[in-house]
Amino acid sequence: MRLLIVEDEKRLALSLAKGLTAEGYAVDVVHDGREGLHRATEGTYDLVILDIMLPGLNGYRVCGALRAAGHDVPILMLTAKDGEYDEAEGLDTGADDYLTKPFSYVVLVARIKALLRRRAQGGGASPVHVLGDLKVDTAARRVFLGEDEVVLTAKEFSVLEHLVLRAGEVVSKADILEHVWDFAYDGDPNIVEVYVSTLRRKLRAELIRTVRGAGYRLEAER
Repeated sequence: MRLLIVEDEKRLALSLAKGLTAEGYAVDVVHDGREGLHRATEGTYDLVILDIMLPGLNGYRVCGALRAAGHDVPILMLTAKDGEYDEAEGLDTGADDYLTKPFSYVVLVARIKALLRRRAQGGGASPVHVLGDLKVDTAARRVFLGEDEVVLTAKEFSVLEHLVLRAGEVVSKADILEHVWDFAYDGDPNIVEVYVSTLRRKLRAELIRTVRGAGYRLEAER
Protein backbone atom coordinates (compact mmCIF):
# COMPACT_ATOMS: atom_id res chain seq x y z
CA MET A 1 0.00 0.00 0.00
CA ARG A 2 1.35 3.43 -0.98
CA LEU A 3 0.42 6.56 0.97
CA LEU A 4 0.96 10.26 0.25
CA ILE A 5 1.32 12.70 3.15
CA VAL A 6 0.71 16.38 2.30
CA GLU A 7 1.66 18.27 5.45
CA ASP A 8 3.68 21.50 5.84
CA GLU A 9 4.70 20.80 9.46
CA LYS A 10 7.87 18.97 8.48
CA ARG A 11 8.60 17.36 11.83
CA LEU A 12 5.06 15.98 12.03
CA ALA A 13 5.13 14.80 8.42
CA LEU A 14 8.44 13.00 8.79
CA SER A 15 7.38 11.48 12.12
CA LEU A 16 4.19 10.13 10.54
CA ALA A 17 6.13 8.84 7.55
CA LYS A 18 8.59 7.01 9.80
CA GLY A 19 5.80 5.37 11.80
CA LEU A 20 3.72 4.39 8.76
CA THR A 21 6.78 2.99 6.99
CA ALA A 22 7.35 0.77 10.04
CA GLU A 23 3.73 -0.39 9.63
CA GLY A 24 4.64 -1.70 6.17
CA TYR A 25 3.38 1.16 3.98
CA ALA A 26 5.38 2.94 1.30
CA VAL A 27 5.14 6.65 2.11
CA ASP A 28 5.82 9.77 0.06
CA VAL A 29 5.87 13.20 1.73
CA VAL A 30 5.38 16.70 0.30
CA HIS A 31 4.94 19.98 2.15
CA ASP A 32 3.05 22.14 -0.36
CA GLY A 33 -0.52 22.01 -1.64
CA ARG A 34 0.34 22.43 -5.31
CA GLU A 35 3.01 19.74 -5.15
CA GLY A 36 0.59 17.52 -3.25
CA LEU A 37 -2.05 17.91 -5.96
CA HIS A 38 0.53 17.15 -8.65
CA ARG A 39 1.78 14.03 -6.82
CA ALA A 40 -1.72 12.75 -6.08
CA THR A 41 -2.74 13.30 -9.71
CA GLU A 42 0.32 11.73 -11.29
CA GLY A 43 1.08 8.98 -8.76
CA THR A 44 -0.68 5.75 -7.87
CA TYR A 45 -1.66 6.08 -4.22
CA ASP A 46 -3.95 3.98 -2.06
CA LEU A 47 -4.64 6.85 0.36
CA VAL A 48 -3.79 10.54 0.82
CA ILE A 49 -3.28 12.15 4.24
CA LEU A 50 -4.00 15.82 3.57
CA ASP A 51 -3.51 18.80 5.88
CA ILE A 52 -5.92 21.70 5.42
CA MET A 53 -3.64 24.67 6.13
CA LEU A 54 -1.03 24.38 3.37
CA PRO A 55 1.04 26.84 1.33
CA GLY A 56 0.24 27.04 -2.38
CA LEU A 57 -3.22 25.46 -2.25
CA ASN A 58 -5.11 24.65 0.92
CA GLY A 59 -6.35 21.13 1.60
CA TYR A 60 -9.94 21.94 0.67
CA ARG A 61 -8.88 23.06 -2.81
CA VAL A 62 -6.54 20.09 -3.29
CA CYS A 63 -9.30 17.68 -2.29
CA GLY A 64 -11.89 19.42 -4.45
CA ALA A 65 -9.56 19.43 -7.48
CA LEU A 66 -8.86 15.70 -7.12
CA ARG A 67 -12.55 14.84 -6.90
CA ALA A 68 -13.41 17.16 -9.81
CA ALA A 69 -10.81 15.32 -11.91
CA GLY A 70 -12.41 11.98 -11.08
CA HIS A 71 -9.82 10.65 -8.62
CA ASP A 72 -11.45 8.43 -6.00
CA VAL A 73 -8.40 7.84 -3.79
CA PRO A 74 -9.41 7.86 -0.09
CA ILE A 75 -8.52 11.19 1.56
CA LEU A 76 -8.00 11.62 5.30
CA MET A 77 -7.89 15.33 6.18
CA LEU A 78 -5.86 16.73 9.08
CA THR A 79 -6.39 20.13 10.64
CA ALA A 80 -5.57 22.16 13.73
CA LYS A 81 -9.02 23.71 13.43
CA ASP A 82 -11.98 22.30 15.31
CA GLY A 83 -15.68 22.75 14.75
CA GLU A 84 -18.62 21.42 12.80
CA TYR A 85 -18.22 23.97 9.99
CA ASP A 86 -14.66 22.90 9.21
CA GLU A 87 -15.58 19.24 9.25
CA ALA A 88 -18.59 19.82 7.02
CA GLU A 89 -16.51 21.81 4.56
CA GLY A 90 -13.84 19.12 4.43
CA LEU A 91 -16.36 16.36 3.85
CA ASP A 92 -18.28 18.46 1.32
CA THR A 93 -15.17 18.76 -0.85
CA GLY A 94 -14.96 14.97 -1.01
CA ALA A 95 -12.80 13.94 1.95
CA ASP A 96 -13.50 10.47 3.35
CA ASP A 97 -12.54 11.16 6.95
CA TYR A 98 -11.35 13.97 9.19
CA LEU A 99 -8.92 14.09 12.12
CA THR A 100 -8.30 17.11 14.34
CA LYS A 101 -4.81 17.88 15.69
CA PRO A 102 -3.48 16.90 18.12
CA PHE A 103 -4.43 13.30 17.45
CA SER A 104 -3.35 9.89 18.64
CA TYR A 105 -1.05 8.05 16.24
CA VAL A 106 -2.91 4.83 17.09
CA VAL A 107 -6.19 6.47 16.05
CA LEU A 108 -4.61 7.69 12.80
CA VAL A 109 -3.45 4.18 11.90
CA ALA A 110 -6.89 2.77 12.75
CA ARG A 111 -8.57 5.37 10.50
CA ILE A 112 -6.16 4.58 7.66
CA LYS A 113 -6.82 0.85 7.91
CA ALA A 114 -10.59 1.43 8.04
CA LEU A 115 -10.49 3.60 4.91
CA LEU A 116 -8.38 1.07 3.02
CA ARG A 117 -10.71 -1.76 4.06
CA ARG A 118 -13.75 0.25 3.04
CA ARG A 119 -12.23 0.96 -0.37
CA ALA A 120 -11.37 -2.70 -0.96
CA GLN A 121 -14.87 -3.81 -0.01
CA GLY A 122 -16.71 -1.03 -1.83
CA GLY A 123 -14.66 -1.27 -4.99
CA GLY A 124 -16.05 -4.67 -5.82
CA ALA A 125 -12.58 -6.15 -6.18
CA SER A 126 -11.72 -9.04 -3.89
CA PRO A 127 -8.71 -8.45 -1.62
CA VAL A 128 -7.85 -12.15 -2.03
CA HIS A 129 -5.74 -12.98 -5.09
CA VAL A 130 -5.46 -16.63 -6.10
CA LEU A 131 -2.75 -17.56 -8.58
CA GLY A 132 -2.40 -21.30 -8.92
CA ASP A 133 -1.75 -22.63 -5.41
CA LEU A 134 -0.60 -19.19 -4.22
CA LYS A 135 -3.21 -17.18 -2.30
CA VAL A 136 -2.51 -13.62 -1.16
CA ASP A 137 -5.01 -11.82 1.07
CA THR A 138 -4.09 -8.13 0.81
CA ALA A 139 -6.63 -7.07 3.47
CA ALA A 140 -5.52 -9.56 6.14
CA ARG A 141 -1.91 -9.46 4.83
CA ARG A 142 -1.68 -13.26 4.83
CA VAL A 143 -0.08 -15.58 2.27
CA PHE A 144 -0.81 -19.25 1.64
CA LEU A 145 0.99 -21.72 -0.59
CA GLY A 146 -1.34 -24.66 -0.96
CA GLU A 147 -2.68 -25.36 2.54
CA ASP A 148 0.33 -23.88 4.31
CA GLU A 149 0.53 -20.30 5.51
CA VAL A 150 3.80 -18.53 4.69
CA VAL A 151 4.90 -15.92 7.21
CA LEU A 152 6.37 -12.80 5.60
CA THR A 153 7.78 -9.58 7.01
CA ALA A 154 5.97 -6.32 6.19
CA LYS A 155 8.42 -5.44 3.40
CA GLU A 156 8.42 -8.96 1.97
CA PHE A 157 4.63 -8.86 1.81
CA SER A 158 4.67 -5.44 0.15
CA VAL A 159 7.05 -6.64 -2.58
CA LEU A 160 4.95 -9.75 -3.18
CA GLU A 161 1.72 -7.72 -3.16
CA HIS A 162 3.05 -5.39 -5.85
CA LEU A 163 4.03 -8.35 -8.02
CA VAL A 164 0.69 -10.08 -7.41
CA LEU A 165 -1.31 -7.01 -8.42
CA ARG A 166 0.59 -7.03 -11.72
CA ALA A 167 0.83 -10.80 -12.18
CA GLY A 168 2.02 -11.77 -15.65
CA GLU A 169 3.56 -8.34 -16.25
CA VAL A 170 7.22 -7.40 -16.05
CA VAL A 171 7.78 -5.13 -13.05
CA SER A 172 11.02 -3.16 -13.00
CA LYS A 173 13.30 -2.87 -9.99
CA ALA A 174 12.76 0.91 -10.05
CA ASP A 175 8.99 0.44 -9.97
CA ILE A 176 9.22 -1.86 -6.94
CA LEU A 177 11.51 0.61 -5.18
CA GLU A 178 9.10 3.48 -5.85
CA HIS A 179 6.00 1.64 -4.64
CA VAL A 180 7.38 -0.42 -1.76
CA TRP A 181 9.93 2.00 -0.40
CA ASP A 182 9.38 5.64 -1.44
CA PHE A 183 10.58 8.37 -3.77
CA ALA A 184 13.22 9.58 -1.30
CA TYR A 185 14.94 6.18 -0.86
CA ASP A 186 18.63 6.62 -1.59
CA GLY A 187 19.99 3.30 -0.37
CA ASP A 188 21.29 0.40 -2.43
CA PRO A 189 18.75 -0.45 -5.20
CA ASN A 190 19.94 -4.04 -4.96
CA ILE A 191 17.77 -4.28 -1.84
CA VAL A 192 15.00 -5.38 -4.24
CA GLU A 193 17.07 -8.40 -5.29
CA VAL A 194 17.53 -9.32 -1.63
CA TYR A 195 13.78 -9.32 -0.99
CA VAL A 196 12.97 -11.18 -4.20
CA SER A 197 15.54 -13.82 -3.26
CA THR A 198 13.95 -14.20 0.17
CA LEU A 199 10.49 -14.56 -1.38
CA ARG A 200 11.78 -17.25 -3.71
CA ARG A 201 13.14 -19.21 -0.74
CA LYS A 202 9.92 -18.86 1.27
CA LEU A 203 7.61 -19.60 -1.68
CA ARG A 204 9.00 -21.35 -4.77
CA ALA A 205 11.92 -20.15 -6.84
CA GLU A 206 10.05 -20.53 -10.13
CA LEU A 207 7.14 -18.30 -9.05
CA ILE A 208 9.16 -15.12 -9.59
CA ARG A 209 11.05 -15.01 -12.87
CA THR A 210 13.87 -12.62 -13.62
CA VAL A 211 13.49 -10.91 -17.00
CA ARG A 212 17.06 -9.90 -17.79
CA GLY A 213 17.50 -6.15 -18.07
CA ALA A 214 13.81 -5.49 -17.39
CA GLY A 215 12.74 -6.71 -13.96
CA TYR A 216 10.62 -9.49 -12.47
CA ARG A 217 7.45 -11.32 -13.42
CA LEU A 218 5.17 -13.34 -11.16
CA GLU A 219 4.46 -16.50 -13.16
CA ALA A 220 1.71 -18.19 -11.17
CA GLU A 221 -1.46 -18.71 -13.19
CA ARG A 222 -4.75 -17.28 -12.00
